[in-house]
Amino acid sequence: MKPVLTAREMAVADRAAIEELRTGETRLMELAGRACARIVAEQFNAAGNLDGHSFLVVCGKGSNGGDGFVAARHLLNRGAEVDVIPVWPESELSGVNLEGLNILKAYRRYHEGLRIFSGLDEALPLVREHSYDAVLDALFGTGFRPVPESRGIDEAARSAIELINNMNDASDAVTISIDLPSGLDATSGIASVPCVKADQTITMAFMKTGFFQNDGPAMCGEIQVAEISIPQFLVEPFSCMLVDETFVAESYLLRDPSSAKHLNGKVLIVGGSADGGGSMLGAAMLCARAAVRSGAGYVCASLPQGHADAMHGFAPEVVVIGRERELLLEKARWADAIVIGCGLGRSQASQDLVEELFRHPEITAKKLVLDADALFAIAERGLFDEPHSLEDAVVTPHAGECSRLSGLTAEEVAASPIALSRNLASNWNVNLLLKGRPTFVASPAGTVLISDSGTEALATAGTGDVLSGMIATLASKGLDTFAAAGAAAWLHGRAGDLACDVSSLVSSTDVVESIRHAVMELFEEEE
Repeated sequence: MKPVLTAREMAVADRAAIEELRTGETRLMELAGRACARIVAEQFNAAGNLDGHSFLVVCGKGSNGGDGFVAARHLLNRGAEVDVIPVWPESELSGVNLEGLNILKAYRRYHEGLRIFSGLDEALPLVREHSYDAVLDALFGTGFRPVPESRGIDEAARSAIELINNMNDASDAVTISIDLPSGLDATSGIASVPCVKADQTITMAFMKTGFFQNDGPAMCGEIQVAEISIPQFLVEPFSCMLVDETFVAESYLLRDPSSAKHLNGKVLIVGGSADGGGSMLGAAMLCARAAVRSGAGYVCASLPQGHADAMHGFAPEVVVIGRERELLLEKARWADAIVIGCGLGRSQASQDLVEELFRHPEITAKKLVLDADALFAIAERGLFDEPHSLEDAVVTPHAGECSRLSGLTAEEVAASPIALSRNLASNWNVNLLLKGRPTFVASPAGTVLISDSGTEALATAGTGDVLSGMIATLASKGLDTFAAAGAAAWLHGRAGDLACDVSSLVSSTDVVESIRHAVMELFEEEE
């Protein structure tokens, strides 16, 4: 997995590269601009030749603007025509930024295809009439912070951002942001008004936390990481990581050829209800079938009396037991991982059951996945308000459930998901998977995994139950619930993508049936 950094962590890494590794600022800027130009060029031509292509580069007065000046030069070296707009007067530039502009100016006597405007006023009437393949946004980097009260910026930056966005709307030119879209806070993902809306972001060295929060996902477009010789060991240990295929493939344990079913993960599901004349058996059925499809060796479901036939018709592999306490505890001792809550209902009896299980040592010693109605009971009974003895548990709320558990509003939960997940996991002493796009998984120790594999295909009833079954299976096969939750969240999202070409037509049953394809794809790529 790759680290995901805050603006402060990125600044520390930059400084360490300069001071500890003796990589000068000029060299870092050269590496950044050249890497950006290479990535841009390879999108237009596999060989990186840009003859006949035209680019507009809009540069600020900080290091990000300096990256833009270097990128413009390397685009020229590849045969492109390049127009450059320094948004602020040259008198406001200094250091490596001014150095980058001066080198670019020296190119003019050799390149007829280079125009450097004196500012926006000179550039506006000319660039609007020109046809560009791409506009490069190099106004602000990770040092930018929106003004909290107005989320505003100064007039020069406002005009430049509006120019970039208007050109994207009115022409075929794609918008490519260097490091991050200008106006976006690299840490929080809060955007200024206006903010560049990029088709693509080429970020330097590492992903940033702001890409995955608040306005970040809508503003960044496709994200690529440019390698600029800031090694990963400079940011270790890192507390936030992006889940990738490699991690998931390494986390998915295949069956040993000589093994038996009881050695490949035993999952117990306590779910399903028939309260008030209605039935929520489907949630438990989806969870159970997902556990089977994810490769569990043995799945058992504890259901209300009379529901065995329905479960067997949907998932014949699943063993069904009732709610008798001694039998339930016997199966708990047998299980490697337990799911509690899928369709369990919110009656007093259901809440009593959750509270009893929550306090029973046969249960608390196991790997637990607490979902849906179990979370309701935990909130109603205040079970996280006092110390508990859960040894390895993950709670899996969406924003609304997290609001009920924490007492915060859903808007407060959505505003700072990384910090919030980390704090709640620590306060509650459990792993916490906050559902959404992306999904965040936090441990009590403060580590956060980000899974960005899902799409709107998962925005349908029952997919959370599917995820719980997948987490339980991976945990039952040997992972702790933190790693299991991160790997399962990624697989869950990928299964949703593979379920149907039209995301709006995907059902939770479709996601279940696509789990095997998501897993097979992992190992096909490995081969």
